[in-house]
Amino acid sequence: MTREVLVNVTPREMRAALLENGALQEIYIERAGHRGIVGNLYAGRVTRVLPGMQAAFLDIGLARNAFLHAADIESRPEPRPIAELVRPGETLLVQVLKDPLGTKGARLTRQVSLPSRFLVYTPFAEGIGISTRIGDEAERERLRTLVRDLAATYGMGGGYIARTAAEGVPLEALAADMLYLSRLWEHIRQRASDAGACLLHEELPLSLRVLRDEFGPDVVRVLVDSDLEYARMRAFADAFMPEAGPGIEQYGGPRPLFALHGVEEEIARALERKVPLKSGGYIVIDQTEAMTTIDVNTGAYVGYSNQEDTSYRTNLEAAVAIAHQLRLRNLGGIIIIDFIDMASGAHREQLMVALRGALAADRAQTQVVSVSALGLVEMTRKRTRESLEHLLCDACPTCEGRGFLKSVETVCHEVYREVLRQSRQFNVGQVVVLAHPEVIERLLDEEAEVLAAMEQQVNKPLRLQAEALYARDQFDVVLA
Repeated sequence: MTREVLVNVTPREMRAALLENGALQEIYIERAGHRGIVGNLYAGRVTRVLPGMQAAFLDIGLARNAFLHAADIESRPEPRPIAELVRPGETLLVQVLKDPLGTKGARLTRQVSLPSRFLVYTPFAEGIGISTRIGDEAERERLRTLVRDLAATYGMGGGYIARTAAEGVPLEALAADMLYLSRLWEHIRQRASDAGACLLHEELPLSLRVLRDEFGPDVVRVLVDSDLEYARMRAFADAFMPEAGPGIEQYGGPRPLFALHGVEEEIARALERKVPLKSGGYIVIDQTEAMTTIDVNTGAYVGYSNQEDTSYRTNLEAAVAIAHQLRLRNLGGIIIIDFIDMASGAHREQLMVALRGALAADRAQTQVVSVSALGLVEMTRKRTRESLEHLLCDACPTCEGRGFLKSVETVCHEVYREVLRQSRQFNVGQVVVLAHPEVIERLLDEEAEVLAAMEQQVNKPLRLQAEALYARDQFDVVLA
């Protein structure tokens, strides 16, 4: 598998796309006015302690207070009561675990972690961890021994995690990372002692973050279309990742970088509800505040043998597409998947294996539950930032995010009721109905007889006026 990273820069927005074998897998967007704060460290002041929720709210200088749960203060099977851990007015060193989402404030943790190229330093936790993506046991043991020895040599407390990128790297590279992390932590501690400080440490900008987190032996190149950002990425690579320098290339072609690689089209498709499958089937994705639901349909695919085989093949294809869409759209929280019903228990088991296999490439933590009694697959995916839809879109002002509008026929009946109500209350010469052109057209066509009867019933002339700027379900009844 070959991977590419594309970085597109415009005056107030930066986007990074991760491609695997030429196909878009993940998209990251950072805007000047809405930079993500996951990973930032703050000195937060406790404003409220809620024993019933085992949580506290902290002021970290943002528009909304941030949320800190007892389980994110100390790593224990059974956290102590929140009132024993924090007090109102107390200042705590905290790290943002999740960006503010919707109406919710940021989620905080006291279990601080500082990432570098090969290591993650956990100052308040002990032990040496190794990335689960490093499968070779001999390499895992080599890294564990090296990190333990380096930690003993430099005399730093806390723990370390060797990241996936650490696989095969020499002792010198790990030592350089550990020295960098020790200096960074000392700087943060010094800033935390300053009573006026709130933001103690800010995560790297998007371009440097994807370089640090994504570059590896399987990345053939990192392509960036900005002179300034190219220079900054090269300087960062020279200082911390010399092996990445030759792979960073500047793009200056006539066509936009994302358009050239089909990324713009993929982003547009990722905002649609319906996702077609190559077989002719399709999946429908609906994102709500409580959960995301995904429905699988055979569509135009009729198969070659029987209904069971058709359902099985469509479900297998859908499982791969669903895993891809979850990454691309950055969907998180509770996810319910309604696969096509299958009678065969073996087929259902194979489908679950296929789904879990497709999700294995996702770095976000996922948990898949077996098929429920209703034939639904329940799963969760860790949510740390806004979904692509919430980041790029606003709720429809016409339907207010419901996803549907009243039918023209329904609006016509509402018009009748309002005409009757007002004509009974007021004695006027005529009634004027202002409505969307589709509503006026129906009143003059299919509803013409009803309209004439209504005019006789109220004993007043009815005048209709089309208003092109009205929404379909908007109307006014004016007495003249």
